Amino acid sequence: VQLVESGGGLVQPGGSLRLSCSTSGFRLDYYSIGWFRQAPGKEREAVACISGGDGYTTYAGSVKGRFTISTDHDKNTVDLQMNNLKPEDTAVYYCAATGAVTYCRENYYEKYGMDDWGKGTQVTVSP
Repeated sequence: VQLVESGGGLVQPGGSLRLSCSTSGFRLDYYSIGWFRQAPGKEREAVACISGGDGYTTYAGSVKGRFTISTDHDKNTVDLQMNNLKPEDTAVYYCAATGAVTYCRENYYEKYGMDDWGKGTQVTVSP
């Protein structure tokens, strides 16, 4: 399992960014993929999760309505579209995967994390 994040950067409050997680070594249909973030001095936070099989999605309350997670099975990528960004969204964002299609639906990604992780991409929201 390999996961590589891209798309991070510096953006002003109210702006948008699209993160992408390039996946390889497994079939997306059989996995759940999550996005997490960690700000300096804070614990890791689960942001969003998608089932690669049926496309079920779930979001943390802090990002619901602003972030959208999606999969592209042709490209084997999982994207996180982030709109109306706020300074408190500043963090390193990680893509992660677990080989269980119901993982998001059971909210296990929040409770237990996931099995495989990318190295992260920095998102900074600042004027």
